[in-house]
Amino acid sequence: MKTVLLAAVLLLALPSVLQATEAPTQAVPPPLSERQWTVARAVAWQKQQPWLVGCNFLPSTAVNDIEMWQKETFDPQTIERELGWAHSLGFNSVRVFLNFVVWQADPEGLKQRFGEFLALAHRQGITTMPVLFDDCNFAGCVAAAGRQPEPVPGVHNSQWVSSPPLALVTNQAAWPALERYVKDLVGAFGQDARVVVWDLYNEPGNSRMGAQSQPLVEVAFAWARATQPVQPLTCAVWADFKAPLSRRMLELSDVVSFHGYDKCAGIEAKLKACSASGRPVLCTEWLRRQTGNTFEALLPLFCERKIGCWNWGLVAGRTQTYFPWGSPRNGPEPKVWQHDLLHRDGQPYDAAEIECIRRTTAVTP
Repeated sequence: MKTVLLAAVLLLALPSVLQATEAPTQAVPPPLSERQWTVARAVAWQKQQPWLVGCNFLPSTAVNDIEMWQKETFDPQTIERELGWAHSLGFNSVRVFLNFVVWQADPEGLKQRFGEFLALAHRQGITTMPVLFDDCNFAGCVAAAGRQPEPVPGVHNSQWVSSPPLALVTNQAAWPALERYVKDLVGAFGQDARVVVWDLYNEPGNSRMGAQSQPLVEVAFAWARATQPVQPLTCAVWADFKAPLSRRMLELSDVVSFHGYDKCAGIEAKLKACSASGRPVLCTEWLRRQTGNTFEALLPLFCERKIGCWNWGLVAGRTQTYFPWGSPRNGPEPKVWQHDLLHRDGQPYDAAEIECIRRTTAVTP
């Protein structure tokens, strides 16, 4: 009889036990250290910075970010020389792309080489904005460690590959490895003053990924915040600013960032949209000379409004980004370069342009 009564009591209690174990957890807010920065904190961070001005950087000897970072082709001599040229222009920051497959093959080696890069940049008074994920895949190939293909003559960024391989973006079975990648790098360098901002994901949705990339964007912010970095996190809007993915990127970012290859009127419209939240605004990619997106037109504007800005490219090298998007194989060097500032020997593409940069950054050659 006692056994029957005990069973009855357990059956009566079972619904409440199940309810307790199945209660939703999403209502519990994350710890304060894992939340987005307040607007006040973001503004205070900006006040502590100089006007951030620089470029997206790969050494001229690297065809993509895999070749830049893997042990066999890491080139500190070229990096040091070319960062010196960046310093001579008055640049105080660079944006650099890391790649998941390099970390996957050699995590400790990548961290060691990234630390060496930070030291080389720091000696020139240059801070670094690392990029962890990237949907851009100009090569149309699956990113893989090892020897990289030679550039296709005349073709813009012909061997650029994504980070991670695009198939992993939507394969949640692969996400534990992606989580370890983010937490390993942000955890290792999240207290390092030589890192100025974390750009978690370059152009999510590119390469026809569309909204499929949004879940990875969201968890990337959560993973990075869990390590409690002292630097702000961002993810630049680059396509339709009103699209759900773009709005979500703006909502998640501690400081707002965008890509602006438009004419001047388009840049003004993007700045207006990005400034609506009251957060600091950064333009992490720009410079497309053939549309009037030039240093003469935009650098004084960015300087006056203290919009941090990183143009695409420094030295014309293996990425061949001085060619325009969609350039044909074996095409001649364009009369008007799309990106990049210097030839491989350090001579300027346009001496008047270099003078404009130095005048705006207040550097005397």
